[in-house]
Order: sequence, then C-alpha cells, then structure tokens
Amino acid sequence: MGDVLLALSIPVLVFGGGIYAACDCWWRRRHPAPPSPYTHRAARLAEQDMLLLAEEIVDDAYAALGPLYDAPAAPPAPGPGGPPTVLSSLPFRPASTPDRAPSPPAAVQKP
Repeated sequence: MGDVLLALSIPVLVFGGGIYAACDCWWRRRHPAPPSPYTHRAARLAEQDMLLLAEEIVDDAYAALGPLYDAPAAPPAPGPGGPPTVLSSLPFRPASTPDRAPSPPAAVQKP
C-alpha cells in the first residue's frame, strides 16, 4: 500500500503545482505590481539633479578661483630693470568665460 501512495503522490504534486501556477498567474494579471521606481522618468530626474549639483559645484569653484585665471589688467613692461620677456611656445588662449553656452565640439582627429 505504501508503494501505491508513493506512486500516486507524484502526479498529485505535479497537478497541485500546475493549479498553483495557474492561480498565481491569474492573481498577478488581476493585481499587477506597482511600477518600478527606476523608470525612464526617474532616471531623467536623477540626471537633472546631478547636473544641477555639478553646475553648482562648478559655479562655486569659479566664484572662488575665477580671479586667479582672469587676465591681468596691465602686464609690467619689460625694461632694463624689469624681468625678461618669456616667449611661450603655447598658443594664446583667452580667459575662461562663465557663460552657459555649450562648448563647440572638438575636431575629429584622424589616426
């Protein structure tokens, strides 16, 4: 008798698992889960927050260190008692500007 119960318990378990899966599927269709908090909209909002924070950091750094990078009003004229003129091999670059306009794209370099 024990062997018969063991042999019949396997189909009963398989049938019970199928019923459970069907009921679970039906329940999930009728009661969907709430949307994920990490959607495209949430990602865009997080990106905007990061950009605002980065802008604030850059603005604070420019406000604190901007005068160091501004061009001097009048460089001292070289003379007999003044320092010698140093020629730089680097091209002249204008002082940085605090505008919000995007930078122009860099030129493509061919290998």
